[in-house]
Amino acid sequence: MSVIAKLKDLLTEALPPAAGPEGMSLPRPAGKYMRGGRGVTFAGWKPALREAQDDIGDAWDDAAARVNDLLHNSGWLAGALEQCVANTVGTGLQLKALPENETFGMTPAQASDWAKTVERRFELWACNAQECDIQGLRTFGQMQAAAFRSWLVTGEILAELPWRKRPWNRYGTKVRLLPPHRLSRKTESMRRLINGVYTDADGMPVGYRAIRKDLFRHDAEYDVRARDRAGRPRVIHIFEGAPGTHRGISPLVPALQVARQFDQLADATLMAAIVQTLFAVTITSDEPTEQVLQGLLTPQEQAQMSAQGISPMEAYIEMVAGYYDGSTLDVGINGRLAHLFPGQELKFHTSNHPSSEYAAFSMHLLRELARCLGLTYESATGDNVGATYSSLQAATTEIFAITKARRRNIMAPFCQPIYEAWLEEEIEAGGLPFPGGIAGFLANRTAACRAEWRGDPRPQADDLKKAKAHEVWKRLGVMSDAMICTDLGADVDDVYQQLAQEQALRAEYGLPEPQIMGAQGGGPSSAGDTSDEAEE
Repeated sequence: MSVIAKLKDLLTEALPPAAGPEGMSLPRPAGKYMRGGRGVTFAGWKPALREAQDDIGDAWDDAAARVNDLLHNSGWLAGALEQCVANTVGTGLQLKALPENETFGMTPAQASDWAKTVERRFELWACNAQECDIQGLRTFGQMQAAAFRSWLVTGEILAELPWRKRPWNRYGTKVRLLPPHRLSRKTESMRRLINGVYTDADGMPVGYRAIRKDLFRHDAEYDVRARDRAGRPRVIHIFEGAPGTHRGISPLVPALQVARQFDQLADATLMAAIVQTLFAVTITSDEPTEQVLQGLLTPQEQAQMSAQGISPMEAYIEMVAGYYDGSTLDVGINGRLAHLFPGQELKFHTSNHPSSEYAAFSMHLLRELARCLGLTYESATGDNVGATYSSLQAATTEIFAITKARRRNIMAPFCQPIYEAWLEEEIEAGGLPFPGGIAGFLANRTAACRAEWRGDPRPQADDLKKAKAHEVWKRLGVMSDAMICTDLGADVDDVYQQLAQEQALRAEYGLPEPQIMGAQGGGPSSAGDTSDEAEE
């Protein structure tokens, strides 16, 4: 045994254990997370840890109803939600077909021409409400906005892909948007039904239990399969959630309490402002009450007043009124002076507001609401006081990442099945050539249907500074024309095609080529460009 070990044993034997009162041993020191659950902060904070789907199932109805009620009664929240829809969807996400041509035997040139044809044909279908909407009310862009608005309110998008080809229609593929509350919330474990969603043994949705109104306006449940035999989707159900969940919940649920607090703050502030415009006037007097007045009268006087039907208080008030009739000094309509009865004092009472921090506190609540919606405070409220170019640029850059994520994770899964169903019908009908026909398409569906859904570009606080930044990146050779066009929300093929058409049109009419502007805002011969070239 080493010397250190021997010394440690000797010290341990020599030192008795620490003792508390009456010989009780003290607890050993220990370090734990959250201070071992003790203290004021953690002692009473013991939430239950449950499955996420159980939490969603219990709270879904109340959450959706409360968010919907706030949108009906809160101008701030309704306006911010519309701004969120405009930022994410805008006038509608545009299809950019990107087929994997090597998989099904197309050359790059053929695939490019095929993709352009697909985009033009799909745009014709999407812009015609009679073609894309089974109700004939909305274009595809309007349906995207309605679907995203539904996701903000309920956390889910629900739609059907029925087939209905009317005599004046070219296509039979239609879309029917449904409110998510039409999806049942029932759970039957023996049938693998979880809040209205049928699953297989692996947890994959294979069907849904929906609710519709019968002829007598009663709720009637019915089951519908998620896909047909060929794998074509029949129901679109989009949501975001934790692993193991089959239903979504509104992203505004964490802000419900904040929204109510803002309404309460506004109501309380308004009431305080109204109350402050009111005042009360009282007269303080040392005069005795009616019983005392009666005690001061002689029996004869009391009998006389009783015979006349007059109480002592009425006699006193009549006496005071007679005094005031002769003691008023009128100085016009704007004011009067009066002599009070001896022993009386006139007092004015006004209300006092406990705090004047309404603006700061309301701004804090609105910032929390905006953050939950995925907006900047300036975008949600329209208040740009104190904002600078740098602060707006930084805030917009961070928030736009949320917008892009929602486009890809919420809107793209909604648009893609619709595009695939339309493309399948177009190829099967012979409107679009495809190697192998419809059989080749079904065998290479994923490669043929690969696409991107592009929306509006990131908002810019200063377009000139952004243009100069693009020019610098282009000169450094780290940014291509395609990247610049994507950053501006345009397609490079469309831009090149338009430039070529304009160049040919200028040549036809004998017009000169436009002057290319430099980074300093002038032409090629400007002083700034000349100095740059001299330094190089």
